[in-house]
Amino acid sequence: MDMDTYTVLLVDDEEEVIQVIMRKINWGELGFSVIGFADNGVKALELVEEFQPDVVMTDIKMPYMDGMELSNRVKAQFPATKILLFTGFDEFEYAKEAIHLEVEEYILKPMNSAELTNVFARLKVKLDQEISEKRNVEILQKYYIESLPLLRADFYSGLVEGRVHEGEVSKYLSDCRISFTGQFFCCLVIHTSQKEGDMDPLLLSASVREQAKERFGGKWQAKSFAYLGNTVFIAQLENENEVWELTDECDRFCRYVRHVLGAVVTIGIGQVCGNILELPQSYSTAREAVSYR
Repeated sequence: MDMDTYTVLLVDDEEEVIQVIMRKINWGELGFSVIGFADNGVKALELVEEFQPDVVMTDIKMPYMDGMELSNRVKAQFPATKILLFTGFDEFEYAKEAIHLEVEEYILKPMNSAELTNVFARLKVKLDQEISEKRNVEILQKYYIESLPLLRADFYSGLVEGRVHEGEVSKYLSDCRISFTGQFFCCLVIHTSQKEGDMDPLLLSASVREQAKERFGGKWQAKSFAYLGNTVFIAQLENENEVWELTDECDRFCRYVRHVLGAVVTIGIGQVCGNILELPQSYSTAREAVSYR
């Protein structure tokens, strides 16, 4: 059971009408609380902006700004707010014509408590449903964001295995929220073996992977993923000659992690390709270049 309490703003230029409405309804039992009163539309709009109530219940006839204009303004600024219009019999048809206002209910004066209670009971069901749907969407969005690393790793492994076809690339890029902006691409296969010390091999590999992300993630905009016991990077190049600069960078990186972590790291550099669909060839040459020690 949803235990949300929804807020209501009451608007009428006759104070006794507001008092009657207050008395006729057991607000707490219905899941509502009255957060304020206003005796004209101008003041009501200020309160709506301040408190953003879930429901505005307003009379049509009021000085300065009538209930119709108030409803229009509230809907324009706070579309989720529910509007209840109560009217005298002579304004009822006029109100009905204003169907574009998206008013939840038109309530004829004088109001009886049974009718008012029914109106708010229906409104509670509707508000619960809307909030529940909104929360479900938010939860799904959260799950989707959390699953992005897995989706990306699956896509990258699909690329190097040649499982991704030309027509699917743009959908994968969109679904995984990634972009390849380089003109050329090449695979790096990073193999880590322990030289000395007693650091857990998996921890050592993870540490090397994080250091490599820092080193190759910037200039080379490299995408990384763990694959068959190694770390694979897909590096992006502006031109084919940059591969020599990348080779030097790899050499420096291997020396750095050996010094800092005591790990022997071997990096295989694959052939440069001009299309991410050619990455299987780049990967296989990079893998062959890795000498296991």
